[in-house]
Amino acid sequence: MSSSSSFTSFYETWFEQLHHLVHQLSTCPRPPTTPDHHHHLLHVVQKVMSHYDEYYRVKARATERDALAVFVAPWATTLERSLHWIAGWRPTTAFHLVYSESSIHFEAHIVDILRGFCTGDLGDLSPSQFRRVSELQCETVKEENAISEELSEWQEGASELMGACTNLDMKMGRLVSVLKKADDLRLRTVRKVVELLTPQQAVEFLIAAAELQFGVRGWGMNQDRQRGNV
Repeated sequence: MSSSSSFTSFYETWFEQLHHLVHQLSTCPRPPTTPDHHHHLLHVVQKVMSHYDEYYRVKARATERDALAVFVAPWATTLERSLHWIAGWRPTTAFHLVYSESSIHFEAHIVDILRGFCTGDLGDLSPSQFRRVSELQCETVKEENAISEELSEWQEGASELMGACTNLDMKMGRLVSVLKKADDLRLRTVRKVVELLTPQQAVEFLIAAAELQFGVRGWGMNQDRQRGNV
């Protein structure tokens, strides 16, 4: 089995397990009203983060074996690939998700909020949390741009691939580095967002992120079936 086929098989199993983890997130007590509830939220959030850790750990090994196969992301649908930034989701998407979910939750509980009730959800982000989200977004944009520039430099050197004296191992090594940096930024971004949120807010963020992933993949699979791609 090729490395890309092996990773595709892994991804399908991993994705199915993500569905089960999101179900666990969805059944968590919100808001937590006892210490046990609080600890349960933390436990489930950590399980989901460990699941993402595993994904990027296995993907890194696949990248080392065949960077080009990972770059074209054969496990993804055509729609997913059209939205990709360096073989995966764009890290700054996490911040757009926080803002949109915060707005949705705020509007859903605006009467309670105006009455002074604390909902504790993503619609109840504190000023310091919003400030930290903004700071993280700026930092992440800079890192995204730097990695994009590295990829551009790699692509601009494509003519070197035709040279008789080209060191292909070195050239592929640079692509491996770019792919790993992009995935590292994705994982660090999710971790930092989760860390600045309360356990309840982290649960809501992770549910929203997964549901976006499920929705895009589901729609993409339907589109590919209609075109006869799968």
